[in-house]
Amino acid sequence: MKLATRYILVLFLGMFVGAAIILDMGVLAERDEPKEALAPLPLNELRSFTEVFSRIKSDYVEPVEDKKLLEDAVQGMLAGLDPHSAYLDAESFKDMRVETEGQFGGLGIEVTMENGFVKVVSPIEDTPAARAGVKPGDLIIRLDDKAVKGLTLTEAVRLMRGKPGSDITLTIVREGATKPLKITLTRAVIKIQSVKNRMLESGYGYVRITQFQAGTDKGLAEAIKKLENENKGALRGLVLDLRNNPGGVLNSAVGVSDAFLDKGLIVYTEGRVADSKMKLSATPGDLLNGAPMVVLINGGSASASEIVAGALQDHKRAVIMGTKSFGKGSVQTIIPVSNGAALKITTARYYTPSGRSIQASGIVPDIVTEEARITKSEAADRLREADLARHLENGDEMAKPKEEPKKEDKKDEKKKDETGKPAVEDYQLQEALNLLKGISFFKAQDK
Repeated sequence: MKLATRYILVLFLGMFVGAAIILDMGVLAERDEPKEALAPLPLNELRSFTEVFSRIKSDYVEPVEDKKLLEDAVQGMLAGLDPHSAYLDAESFKDMRVETEGQFGGLGIEVTMENGFVKVVSPIEDTPAARAGVKPGDLIIRLDDKAVKGLTLTEAVRLMRGKPGSDITLTIVREGATKPLKITLTRAVIKIQSVKNRMLESGYGYVRITQFQAGTDKGLAEAIKKLENENKGALRGLVLDLRNNPGGVLNSAVGVSDAFLDKGLIVYTEGRVADSKMKLSATPGDLLNGAPMVVLINGGSASASEIVAGALQDHKRAVIMGTKSFGKGSVQTIIPVSNGAALKITTARYYTPSGRSIQASGIVPDIVTEEARITKSEAADRLREADLARHLENGDEMAKPKEEPKKEDKKDEKKKDETGKPAVEDYQLQEALNLLKGISFFKAQDK
C-alpha cells in the first residue's frame, strides 16, 4: 500500500467536541493551481463585495476590525459550499493535529451542522457524551444558556470545549421525545482506545473499532492474535463492530480492510485536480485465513468506517449487517495558508471497489437488522388484580399468595445480573453471532 508522502491522511465526518476541528482526508503541502484559478475575476461581484465591506465599516452600530470582516467573509465562502468545508484559524489548525493522536479535551462527541443546529453524528465510546446517553441524530439547540442557532460549527464546538472537570448542559431535541432534554456533561481529557476485543464464545471472536487512529490496523492484528491465543487455535468466525464509528485516519481504514483481503482495490477517489485522484489496493495476506466475518454498521458509521464496510462488501469478504450507514463519501483536503491558518475544502468523492459513491447514500447492509434490546421482564412492576382498590378476596385460606420480596431483594438481583448475567443483550450482535455460526456450519458441510 503506497500513499503520497505529502498527505497526512485522515477521514472524519465533521468536528469533534474536543480540542479542535477534525479532518476528512489530509494536509496538502503544495499543489499546482488549476486552470480555472487563472480565469478573469468577476469585477461586478467584487464591486458589490467592496461596497458591502465599506458600508459595514462606516454604518455598523459598532466599529469592526478589517481582520474580523475578512476572516468572516472567508468563513462564509467555505460554509456556503457544503457542510464539511471550513476555515481553520491558527488555533483550530494546531489543535486538529493534536486530536488525531487520539487524546484531547472535551465531551467525546462527533458533530456536524444541520439547519443551523449542531447534529450529533456519534458519541465516542467511553467518553462523557456516551456515558450520559447522548445519541446519534440528537440535535443540540442550546449550550448552557446560549442558543446554537446563528452560531457557526466552529463557534459551537468552542463553547462545548473547556477545562476538564467543568460542566456544560446540552439542550437536545431527540426524535420521539415529547420535549427537549437537558443533559449535563462533565468535560474530560478524552483518551480513546481504538480497538477492543473479546471472545463471544468458543471459536467466535469480537473486535470493536471505536475510531480509526494512527496504528489502528496494528491494534487489530494484535487483537486477533489475542483472540486466537485465548481460543487456543484459529477463529471460526469474527464480528467486526463499526457501529457509531465516525471515521478517522484513512491509512488505518485501508490497513484494516487490507488485513482481511488478499488482493484487489480497496478505495479510490475522484476529483478535479490530480492530487485528489488516488487508488489504494490490498496486499497478500488474510489475518483470518478466510474465516467468515460479519461487519456491524449503523447510522453513526461514517467515512473511514464506510470505506472498510464497502470494500469488504464489494469483495464479498464479509456480510454487512445492521442499518444503513451515515453516507459521508466526500474527501476534504487541508491546505495551509498564511498566519498558520488552513482551509478544509472538499476536493473529491471516494468510491468503493465496484465504483459505488457512498456520498449521501451510505452503505446498505446485506442484512438489515434494526437496533433492539432484549431485557428481562419486570413482572413485579405490572399492575395485578390484588393491587386494585376494593378487589375481591380469594376466599380460600390455603390459596393465600406468598409475600412479595422486599425492595432490597431487587437490588441484590440487579447486582447479580451485573456481575454475571447481564439483563440487557445486544440484539444486533447476537444476530451477527447466529449468522456466523450458520455460515461456519455450511462451510464445514461443504468440506
